[in-house]
Amino acid sequence: MREAFVASAARAARLGIELIQLHCAHGYLLHQFLSPITNRRDDEYGGSLESRMRYPLEVFEAVRDAFRGKSVSVRVSGTDWVDGGWDIEQTCAFAKMLEERGCDAIHISSGGLDLAQQIPVGPSYQVPLARAVKSVVRMPVVTVGLITSFEQAEAIIATGDADMVALARTIVYDPRWPWHAAAELGAQVRAPKQYLRTQPWRFKTLFESE
Repeated sequence: MREAFVASAARAARLGIELIQLHCAHGYLLHQFLSPITNRRDDEYGGSLESRMRYPLEVFEAVRDAFRGKSVSVRVSGTDWVDGGWDIEQTCAFAKMLEERGCDAIHISSGGLDLAQQIPVGPSYQVPLARAVKSVVRMPVVTVGLITSFEQAEAIIATGDADMVALARTIVYDPRWPWHAAAELGAQVRAPKQYLRTQPWRFKTLFESE
């Protein structure tokens, strides 16, 4: 399995991709190793936090080596939202180990492992998890989860809770969300020449021509 991750990273490198993300969240294989809920092993890959982190770190190191000279990020569930499961303290320890091994950024999500999860869903509900990780690492920290408004995203960055905001459903709903955010917050976006005539009259400096 480790070599399958490596082969995937090598293919990405050959394609010219500049950034990949190793998925250690949402109940996928590497999350299953991390969480005491699913990792019931009694060998060197189970039991203590150090042992549960061993295989995900081995995979990361192998992928990092295969993708040398380019950026490797990791996505992790900050908590399982289940008593006795993976939690933010363990996430912080894992983040520090990843950073020591050359991780370029860490993306903090949560949950997805166990049906018993109790998630307090609401706007920015995962931001405190990112804030906790950001307090213990220097690498960029990405947050996500019900972040929909321009001001909401800007406040997260401005207050230092995270370095980047990830958007998924928000972008599916409004593919031009970044343009609209730039317009409202006084920034510029680069646009092809054929788009320049679509610039709204009240945002006269929004588009920076290619």
